[in-house]
Amino acid sequence: MILIVEDSPQMAINLEIALMSLDEAEIQVAPSGTEALRLLDMPGQPPLAAVVTDLEMPHMDGYELIKRLRAEPRYSRLPIIVSSGSVDPDAPRRALRAGADAYFTKPYSPVELRQKLVTLLKERGHD
Repeated sequence: MILIVEDSPQMAINLEIALMSLDEAEIQVAPSGTEALRLLDMPGQPPLAAVVTDLEMPHMDGYELIKRLRAEPRYSRLPIIVSSGSVDPDAPRRALRAGADAYFTKPYSPVELRQKLVTLLKERGHD
């Protein structure tokens, strides 16, 4: 499963379209970090293959979500990509320091984001 954590419905749809042809194509969307963690704790969820998250969201931002995921041993090698429209020039560095593997500034190329995710999945053993 690929989890998209994005509070903008249109951006979430754009990401779903960009990622739907991947082998891990079961895609779920959560509108915040809090909802993402709640979803991951639900029984019967398929194994998580990757996360694509925004940074600026209600209830729990992307930085906190990344830190919490990285604190869990089962998610320590999980590919995490950030797609953000943050105007903070320090945002990419902060996201990578929190544990993200890649950072894309909105608007981004869906093809490039997808290619980066495919590369990360292959590196981590998700052929």
